[in-house]
This record gives sequence, structure tokens and C-alpha cells, in this order.
Amino acid sequence: MAGYRVGPDYIEAHRAFVAVGADEHGGRVLGFYSLVLVPPELDLLFVADEAQGRGIGRLLVAHMQSEARAAGIDRVKVVSHLPAEDFYHRVGAVRTGTALANPPAVPWDRPEFEFRIPSE
Repeated sequence: MAGYRVGPDYIEAHRAFVAVGADEHGGRVLGFYSLVLVPPELDLLFVADEAQGRGIGRLLVAHMQSEARAAGIDRVKVVSHLPAEDFYHRVGAVRTGTALANPPAVPWDRPEFEFRIPSE
């Protein structure tokens, strides 16, 4: 997502959370997601390339589920980038359909998922 920018207007409008590295990562942003409450959607979940495979995405998803549960949400939609499809399966999301391409903004079809958020 080189060149993609999340600005103050986006952060003010959505619940945004960041995973920041410690130790060898020196406070760098390693991951990010936002939770849109209405309608419930996991938006812009990213983990830095060099940080993938270390459980950061899994931690961000668990955090999102906790935030959704606290907000009284029982389902959260995700429109995924195609290469992330396996990740969403591994963290418990259920495939629900396909978001069709919307050129020129998004020229490819994308898998849609849903997280079911159980109450505790």
C-alpha cells in the first residue's frame, strides 16, 4: 500500500488503532486497523511487510473483536484484499460473498468476510 495515507480526517471519523513496535522496531508502526461502527466493518487492516508472520495481525483482529463486543456489535464485515483471504480464514472470519470490482478505484473483485462476535 505504498503511498497510501490515513489522515486526521479519517482518524477523527473512525475508531483507529495502531500496533507499535518495541525493542528492535524502535516505536515504529507495525500494524493498523479501524473499526467502523455503522454499519459494522473492519476497515484498513494492515501489517507492515517486515512484521508479517509474527502474530500482529492476529492481535489486531482480537483487539477489534473486543472493541466490537464492547460496542454491542455481533457481526463485523470485512472486504478483503485477495492476498489476505487465507489470513482471514485463519483468524476465524467466514466468507460471505464477493465485492465486485468498481473501476477505476478498485479494478478487481474482492472476497467479503464476516466476523461473528460472540457475547461473553
